[in-house]
Amino acid sequence: FRDNDIAIESADGETSLLRQRYSERMLRPGGTVSGPTLMALADFAMYVVLLSRIGPVGLAVTANLNINFLRPGRPGQDVLAAARLLKLGKRLAVGEVTLLSGTSPDPIAHVTSTYSIPNA
Repeated sequence: FRDNDIAIESADGETSLLRQRYSERMLRPGGTVSGPTLMALADFAMYVVLLSRIGPVGLAVTANLNINFLRPGRPGQDVLAAARLLKLGKRLAVGEVTLLSGTSPDPIAHVTSTYSIPNA
């Protein structure tokens, strides 16, 4: 998958790692990475890890997404999204995503997310 400069680097049914390549479109006034950019990447990372576990389910949708912004994402750096599936039930999946800027080990945001899975 390649869209909006997002690349899936890995997905194994438990975790996924996505990279959004830097673009000036990601920036908000003031020169930091925008919140909507981070939320969209985190949501997609959760979708990827879930579908890598359960297969293609077109109507699996986000039921909840909570994001804590920890520090600004810096211009000129890719954003990495490391997602982890915490619990998979029959109708709900819960996961977390850590967002990183460039090569820094310090997270720029932490996300928890719940996906609704339709009946088969």
